Amino acid sequence: MSEDEELARILEQKRRELEESRRREEERRVVKTLSRIVFTPEARSRLNNLRLVKPQLADQVEKYLIVLAQQGKLKIPVEDAELKEILERIYLSSKKVRG
Repeated sequence: MSEDEELARILEQKRRELEESRRREEERRVVKTLSRIVFTPEARSRLNNLRLVKPQLADQVEKYLIVLAQQGKLKIPVEDAELKEILERIYLSSKKVRG
């Protein structure tokens, strides 16, 4: 492979990485904005605390509940007590799956 081809390959890879990074950043901004609408400050605080321990779970729950709210299947704003119940149900169902 020539130096020009190698350079072109590297530039294309960097371009794709940059686009992916921009896409993820835009998604984070949208989720953050929607989160302010969907969750009360207390519920957002609970999600942020969960994110410290289980970041992937917090992101999944947050995105899922935002989708439900957008579809009109969830009353908004989601209060802290309701979020706590949802998280407890997730925890209990995961314990049943594990045995």
